[in-house]
Amino acid sequence: MVHNIFKGLGIALITPFNEDGSVDYASLSRLIDYQLRNGADFFCILATTGETPCLTSDEKSRIKDLVVEKVGGRVPILMGFGGNNTMAVVEELKSADLNGISGILSVCPYYNKPSQEGLYLHFKAIAGATKLPVVLYNVPGRTGVNMTAATTVRLARDCKNIVAIKEASGNLEQVDEIIKNKPADFDVISGDDALTFPMISCGAVGVISVIGNALPKEFSRMIRLEFKGEYAAAREIHHRFTDLFGLLFVDGNPAGVKAMLHEMGMIKNVLRLPLVPTRISTLQKLSEIMKELKI
Repeated sequence: MVHNIFKGLGIALITPFNEDGSVDYASLSRLIDYQLRNGADFFCILATTGETPCLTSDEKSRIKDLVVEKVGGRVPILMGFGGNNTMAVVEELKSADLNGISGILSVCPYYNKPSQEGLYLHFKAIAGATKLPVVLYNVPGRTGVNMTAATTVRLARDCKNIVAIKEASGNLEQVDEIIKNKPADFDVISGDDALTFPMISCGAVGVISVIGNALPKEFSRMIRLEFKGEYAAAREIHHRFTDLFGLLFVDGNPAGVKAMLHEMGMIKNVLRLPLVPTRISTLQKLSEIMKELKI
């Protein structure tokens, strides 16, 4: 039986860049150390927040190797494998170097907007192409298609190595339906920082977090308090960051968290086109809130 080991605070790891646009591996290494010291329970690499569509194959390979070496087996690593061509994803999985990787994250196919049956067969094929645990990723705001609770539960029941879903639909009713009807050995993980508090209170087991890149200590404390049933203290932390949650995504992800990390002196504020740095007005608001929070 395959079990979900991706619980608590997962970091949706960014990719830092130098001023010339090359990958800043030194800053990435320091960032991983910082997150491990401050409560990261697992890493999610080479996914949306890492600007993966804009990385070369060589860069992705080097980033994967660096993360595996730095983590050194201390926490699990979830690696992104997704696309809207099922056969291509399956072939990529079969040929990939997955040494040091604990599981794969696979996003709903984007652009071609498959039916629920198409989504089911897509993920069933991916699950059959690997022995590693598979975490589904539902983010209709990016893909143009929502995977329903019924399809998620069907996959959880039919594919034993599909162990969890990163739910970023923003629909708490859908999340609750999954948690109510899922098999006991299948988990829901929040894919939305702003909804992590209510999702965990409903039964989610953690988050794959954007803000955790910059504030792992604070965000992991909120999660741990909730796990212990100390909801009032956890809610206080949640409310401290309410304004930050909105600002992080107003100019697109990961522009907001990269601006935060730049303000903290940890990376250069550089993204790859078509993404651009957050607007000056947003940056000023972020800076003001961070000063208020003494970050």
